Amino acid sequence: MKASEFPENMEWLNTGGKPVRLADLRGKMVLLDFWTYCCINCMHVIPELKKLEARYPNNLVVIGVHSAKFLNEQVTENIRQAILRYELEHPVVNDDEFRIWSAYGVHAWPTLVLVDPEGYIIAEYSGEGNYEEIDRQIEGYIKWWRQQGKKLDETPFAAVLEKLRSGSGPLSFPGKILADPDKDRLFIADSGHNRIVITRRNGQVLDIAGSGEAGAKDGTFEEATFFHPQGMALDGDVLYVADTENHLIRRLDLISRTVTTIAGTGQQTGFLSAGGLGRGAALSSPWDLALVGNNLYIAMAGTHQIWVMDLTNTLVEPYAGTRREGIRDGTLDGSDWAQPSGISSDGKKLYVADSETSSVREIDMDAKRVRTVVGRGLFIFGDSDGGSNEARLQHPLGVLYHNGLLYVADTYNHKIKIVNPVENTAKTFLGSGRPGHKDGGGGEFYEPGGLDFVDGKFYIADTNNNAVRVADTAGNVTTLEIKGLKPQL
Repeated sequence: MKASEFPENMEWLNTGGKPVRLADLRGKMVLLDFWTYCCINCMHVIPELKKLEARYPNNLVVIGVHSAKFLNEQVTENIRQAILRYELEHPVVNDDEFRIWSAYGVHAWPTLVLVDPEGYIIAEYSGEGNYEEIDRQIEGYIKWWRQQGKKLDETPFAAVLEKLRSGSGPLSFPGKILADPDKDRLFIADSGHNRIVITRRNGQVLDIAGSGEAGAKDGTFEEATFFHPQGMALDGDVLYVADTENHLIRRLDLISRTVTTIAGTGQQTGFLSAGGLGRGAALSSPWDLALVGNNLYIAMAGTHQIWVMDLTNTLVEPYAGTRREGIRDGTLDGSDWAQPSGISSDGKKLYVADSETSSVREIDMDAKRVRTVVGRGLFIFGDSDGGSNEARLQHPLGVLYHNGLLYVADTYNHKIKIVNPVENTAKTFLGSGRPGHKDGGGGEFYEPGGLDFVDGKFYIADTNNNAVRVADTAGNVTTLEIKGLKPQL
């Protein structure tokens, strides 16, 4: 079947704004990646795409077709921020009206469509984990084409990268933040710089863990490497870190200034993994952590579950969730989740930002039951305050329990909301609903990912603004100046 040409008048990224035509790519293998930037499975495909691009730099062009799930994802500038965050270097088209999606008969994210050098579709792949088959197909077709004496275009595609018109600041897409209630310390997951930044509450830098390179090396703070770390949990002078894209849990000794891997093999778990002991247990995109006693609870976004690690014996295993993507309440092992990305606790209950169902969920640890506080389902989202029937969130990534209330990073609404877990209500606390970087009453934010509270102030990881914001209980917002932190080179 002939591959459909891209429609005109679409917005392109990583091309200098110029449209790409399939007809101009004759002589090359083309891999279309239908994705949406919220989707954890789409994120899991990215390393596979990068491996293919590195393996076939002269013969393969990957084109991202961004067909948005959420309203916020339809905006080209927001897609651009995702391209920068995920470090994509291939062309991406904003298919906000699903024109390309429909032309190719796509039904799910992610879907990959392989097109041969004459413009014919030769294969389609759904989901993640298809690298070996795609690699085999590309290698075979290139070999066959050469044997037939057919002309191949061996010139690398000249992308015009979005990162070339973006500045470099002290922070890069900080995903989470943690405040030490006992000492004057903030821990910032400087996710885009692959490091943990430790400051005082006034922004003065105290220490940095991680060299800035992407990797999974243990050692001193200067030697250690991370790969887009996210959530953290603190136990005195020990900091636990969800090293998300390494699929690891790391332990930072803040006194000896060393980093040790305590869970994960470094390889993403398969669908049937049941955990194991420490470094023998494969994980999948751990996104946030909550420490209750000796148990470290893990928002395991990649398997749509909550996991738990017993720090006394290092056993790490699923705690709640079937692995099916959904919003089913009930027993721990019968509940369905969808990319849980934030977790907090009052010591008796766990509260979870279940991002893909745009909901806040609650686990009663004694009763071993799950219930939904606010939120309705995978495709029911919005921005409205009210009771459980009216309240709508849009892909929340962070949740904080504080003084009987839940403060939620309603990420795609660019807001912080207050959720009452007793009354099952939600109301806007901070943010206008528009992406922006504005201090003052209410403030404006740009896809905030996490928050914490200490000494009368909220500290917010304002991810796409590459900043930490500070808000008092009256809603007055300022931007924290990080003193002594240099941009990562």
